[in-house]
Amino acid sequence: MADRKKKGRDISGILILDKPLHISSNRAVQIVKRLYGAKKVGHTGSLDPLASGVLPICLGHATKVSQYLLASDKTYQFTMKLGQTTTTGDVEGDMSCEKEMPNIDNVELSTLLQRFTGKIQQIPPMYSALKHNGRRLYALARQGQVVERAARDITIKSLTLQAQTTDTLSLEVCCTKGTYIRTLAEDIGEALGCGAHVTFLRRIITGPFGLAQAVTLEQLEAVNGDLMVLDGLLNSLDLALKEYPVITCTGENKKDLCLGRQIHINELIEAPLIRLNDTNGDIFGLGKWVEGGQLAPVRIFA
Repeated sequence: MADRKKKGRDISGILILDKPLHISSNRAVQIVKRLYGAKKVGHTGSLDPLASGVLPICLGHATKVSQYLLASDKTYQFTMKLGQTTTTGDVEGDMSCEKEMPNIDNVELSTLLQRFTGKIQQIPPMYSALKHNGRRLYALARQGQVVERAARDITIKSLTLQAQTTDTLSLEVCCTKGTYIRTLAEDIGEALGCGAHVTFLRRIITGPFGLAQAVTLEQLEAVNGDLMVLDGLLNSLDLALKEYPVITCTGENKKDLCLGRQIHINELIEAPLIRLNDTNGDIFGLGKWVEGGQLAPVRIFA
């Protein structure tokens, strides 16, 4: 039987969506795919239904750079309620423990937050999409199972107090990939001696993209299927990779790289990844320095 061809437009770019509450990231992706009539769409790191904010959605060839956005630093704003822990670490779970509120001294709080800044270890929560023996942890957790999880190294680049009430702390955190904000809140609550869970979570930055570049689903729906307007909201692949150095390749060099060949470049930058641009300034792939001053292709987009 002949292979079916995927239906949809061959369009490439990155849409920065301000994901609303109460829908999954995958649901948001499917809505964007329908609105754009796109053949291929994917996101770059999911947000829970109870979290909102910056969700880069890659269309077409941009899906080939999703792994680099997934690996980028992210910034969140979150509020944690003190004195109560839940089974999920947020408001979706059942209350598991309630303790009296301690007197929180501002100096002690500042010192405590410093303890959670820098390179730390974090044990992933049971309610996560990580797998254990081929099964998602959240599926095991829903069956009442708890399995041992190895601690993982993460880096909290900054952690600042934004607001405080008698039983809540509102914080802003910049962190590396793999950081669970629910676990961070729980650990801070445990260190305070009262426990805590997340009541509000919003991602405001992913890599080079922030809320200033984001659009809502309502804004996308409001253009009534005008593809020219929708396409104008897409960001180029180059923006997602701007932290990497760039090199402009001649037509001949581009041809060789696209065929998987290494080429020699004088004074080549010894970087783990290098953006490959053509003479029009358009990115066509990623390369890397190899011994002997050679440039080798890593990923070709088109």
